[in-house]
Parts: sequence; C-alpha cells; structure tokens
Amino acid sequence: MTFQIQQTDSLSNARAGLITTDHGQIETPIFMPVGTVGSVKGITDRDLHNDVRAQIILGNTYHLYLRPGTEILEKAGGLHAFNGWDRPILTDSGGFQVFSLSGIRKLTEEGCTFRSHIDGSKHVFTPEKVIDIERSIGADIIMALDECPPGTSDYNYAKKSLGLTHRWLDRCFKRFNETDPLYGYNQSLFPIVQGCTYRDLREQSAEFVASKDADGYAIGGLAVGEPAEVMYEMVEVVNAILPKDKPRYLMGVGTPANLLEAIERGVDMFDCVMPTRNGRNAMLFTSKGIMNMRNKKWEDDFSPIDSEGTAWVDTFYSKAYLHHLFKAQELLALQIGSLHNLAFYLWLVGEARKHIIAGDFSVWKPAILKQVTQRL
Repeated sequence: MTFQIQQTDSLSNARAGLITTDHGQIETPIFMPVGTVGSVKGITDRDLHNDVRAQIILGNTYHLYLRPGTEILEKAGGLHAFNGWDRPILTDSGGFQVFSLSGIRKLTEEGCTFRSHIDGSKHVFTPEKVIDIERSIGADIIMALDECPPGTSDYNYAKKSLGLTHRWLDRCFKRFNETDPLYGYNQSLFPIVQGCTYRDLREQSAEFVASKDADGYAIGGLAVGEPAEVMYEMVEVVNAILPKDKPRYLMGVGTPANLLEAIERGVDMFDCVMPTRNGRNAMLFTSKGIMNMRNKKWEDDFSPIDSEGTAWVDTFYSKAYLHHLFKAQELLALQIGSLHNLAFYLWLVGEARKHIIAGDFSVWKPAILKQVTQRL
C-alpha cells in the first residue's frame, strides 16, 4: 500500500491524498461504509458501486470469525471472493466488539477470553490469532488487536490498558511479519492509538505506534461519549505526532460535523454505522440539513427526497412517500434511508476533497458545516 499527499490546505491541516492498494485506489479524505458481517446492511453491491460510490468498505473480524467462520472464508478465497466486492476492504480487529458485545470476558496478558453474543460459546482472541483471522478474511488493510477501555476510565486504568495494547501491538507486528497473505495480494497492518482522553497517554501512544513505521495509523477510543471538543483536541494531539506522509484513520466517527472538523485537523479516513443506522430510523442527512422523515410535516410534501442528492432514490421518490413507508414500517424505507445517507456521506467527503484541491476548503467548511447541522 502507498499513500501520496496531493494537496494540503494552507489555512488548516486538511489534505487530499491517494491510497493505492492491490484492489484499487482510494481518494482521501474518504468515508468507508460499514459492512460488519460482509455486507453493508440493506445495500446491494450494485448500489454501493453506482450510487454510494464507495471506494472501500469495512468488515469486522469478530463477527466474521463467529459467522461464517474462517474455514468458509478460506474456501471461498477470502472476503472479496465471498461477497463479490472488487475494491479495497478494511477489517477492524474485533477488539471493540469483544468489549462491547460479549457479556462475559476475561482479559489477561495473553489475550481475551469471551463468549459469543450469538450462542454463548467460549473463544479466545490473542494478538496472534487475530492476525491469523485477518489473513483468512483477506482485507487490504487490517487492524491490530487493542483493548478499548470505556471512555469514563480513570487515569490509572487507562494507563494500564495502554501498556497492554502496546505489548499486544508488538505481538501483532511479529505475527504479521512472519506470515504471508493467503490470496496473492498485499495486506497492510495499521496500529491503533489509544489513551482515552488523557493528553499525555495519547502522546505516548502516538509516539509508540509511529515508531512502527506502518503503512497507516488509526486513532481509536474516541466518539465514545466524550464531548466533541475533547475528541477534536485528542485528534490534534495525536496528528501532531503521527507521520505526515501516512494516512490517518479516525475509527467510528461520526456525524457530518465530526467528519468536517476532523478533516480540518488532518484525518484522512473515517467509518461509522451512523449513516445506515440513522437512515433505518428515519433520520436523513442532506446538504441543507437533517430531516426526520417520521415528522408529520412531510406527510404531503411531494417534492423529491433530496433534489441535490447523488443517489437514484433521492429524485425518484418523494418525501411524502418515504414518510408513508416509515409510518407503515415498510422495509423499503430502511433501504432508501440507508442508501441516501451513505451517498450523502461520500458526497460530503468528496466535496471536502474538491475544496482542499481548489484551495478554498477553509472558506467552504464553515458554510457547509452550518448547513448540514441545521434541522429541517
């Protein structure tokens, strides 16, 4: 994997770049739709290509390990062959899911013992095993196993957790370097910066992961309940230390406003379930603001869902019709909402990239930020 910075903004840390993988190129800044179990919920591959215009999607190690399992994935030839997606894929390590979904878990120096949220069966994730699973999945970009401490963790717990994450990272890189990809194309391992909201821990972690000379770096453990201003401060602290010539990935973020603020601070890659989850719950993001499609005000509004939207559903269906579908609890409503929001997120980061290249990002960003955050 390579990364080329094509343009930087003169008045901020925003930058436009190009990631090149064996499955194609990714123009940054980029938003990555979340395909947890190998599919972006409710969205077909064709719509991902043609309307969302996704350049890279996510899979999740925890979920894919439990279902369908590595044996099936290896028989299929990896996740690309299994789900038909021919562009880049990134897999999270599953660490966050182990700590958030599995009810019973035990953390040791060796790894994490947990019970499946599906059937209660017992499993162990070690740094080595997670790398092996991610080799079986075959994503272009893979994440190191980390502990995800709660956002409310006290300093001593956060410090202890960070030490464990760093020792696990050493083991991840050792396993990664002594194994080969299974399907004939290269994979890149990204380490993850942790440290909760403690500035000195974030600095220590950024310095430690930067020493790994990785192809890219992830910033984890944010957007977990802390104020947005604190998240932005942590991003600034970390990005001041991470290598400028490598992509930075802010994990699990976020709202359109979060994306714009983080792009301004030098983040290149994002993922979040928000566009699909909120879309399934009738909240639509647009360039003019946020709409709750269950509101009665849309009942007799026969104008297009979003006359400036980039997905085919935006101009084909009316607001009144989508309102009706949500009130009737029709499955099509969930698909339309998800497709619209994903296409909007990709449009938004695409516009940010255009304005970075044009040299007027710092003029454009405050105006679009005001628009996308207002309620309609």
